[in-house]
Formats: sequence, structure tokens, C-alpha cells
Amino acid sequence: MSNLNLLPWRELRRKELNRQVINIAVGVAIVMAGLVYWGYLYMDGLIEEQDQRNSYLEQEIKKVELELKEVNKVKKLKSQLLSRMEVIQKLQSDRTRMVKLFDGLARNLPKGMYLTLFEIKGNKITLEGSADSNGTISKFMRLIEGSSYFTTPNLNVINIKDDKGLRASNFILKFEFTKAKEKPEQVAQSTAGKSAATNQGAR
Repeated sequence: MSNLNLLPWRELRRKELNRQVINIAVGVAIVMAGLVYWGYLYMDGLIEEQDQRNSYLEQEIKKVELELKEVNKVKKLKSQLLSRMEVIQKLQSDRTRMVKLFDGLARNLPKGMYLTLFEIKGNKITLEGSADSNGTISKFMRLIEGSSYFTTPNLNVINIKDDKGLRASNFILKFEFTKAKEKPEQVAQSTAGKSAATNQGAR
């Protein structure tokens, strides 16, 4: 009789079930904690990886910006060089025309004519002077009009008499630089060359 267990078997079963539930709950909690921790590590890894990508992209963007600055500097330098080349070419062209003008004036300035002013502003040239007659001025005009480097001049003549009763013609002549005009024989040669090329193509 002393070896008999007098505790109700239902109470023992209830305690056993409670212990199992507690064990299961602890196990689930541990698993959930592990999953949460693993998720945290995974997300932290993704964030770190994205930060590395962002850092790499920022570095590449800075490199590209530096390269763009260099390209812009090169473009600006190229533009400046082209502008200088255009100025140099224009100056060389103007110098050639000016040499021809001075040479023409020195060689062909009619007798009885004197220049008192020679002014250049950009492409515009102004000549002032005096001549003994309008015919002398007309002769000088033909010199300017015959040049292939200057436009048709604009002439203003004032006839006066000096104290001795001699007539004189003061004049102001204005004209501009222009592109060299082709001579008639050059135009004819160019037209003939185009016609020959067209005939050959037709054959």
C-alpha cells in the first residue's frame, strides 16, 4: 500500500501538456529570434552592398564630371584657336588687299591730286584729298572701281576757288573691302570646265 501513487492522473497529464506547450513556445521563440536575426543580417548586408554601389557610382560620376570639364576646356580652347585662325586669315587677306591698294595708289595716283587723309575703320576706308579738276578725280575713281578687292566707292566732290582764282576740287571717297571678284577670263574658264564635266558625265 505504501507504493501506490495517490495523485490524480489528470493533474499529471495537465502538467505534462503545459510543459510541452512551454517547450514548444520556447522553441518557436528561439526559431523566430533566429529568423529575425538572420533577416537583420541579410538586410544589413543588402544595405551595405547598396552603399558600396552608391559610393562606386558617386566616384564614377565625379570622374565623368572631371572628364566633362576637360572636354569643355578642350572645346573652349578649340573655339578660341578657330577664332584666332579666322582673325589671322582675315588679317592676312586684308593685308594683301591693303598692299594692293597702297601699291595701286603709289603707282597710279594721278598728277594734280593730293591725299590729305587716309582712314581705316574695320572694312571701311575713307580717303580725303584735293585735285586740280573733276577729270583727275574721275581718273582716280577708275583706279578704285577697277580693283577686284574693293566695292564701288562713294564719292563726294566740293568745287572751290582759292585766293588766286584757281579752281580746286576737294573730295571725300569712301569704299569697303570685299571678296576678290573673278575676272571675266576666270569666269569663262570655270564655266567651260563645268560644261566639259557635264558632257563627259552624259557620255
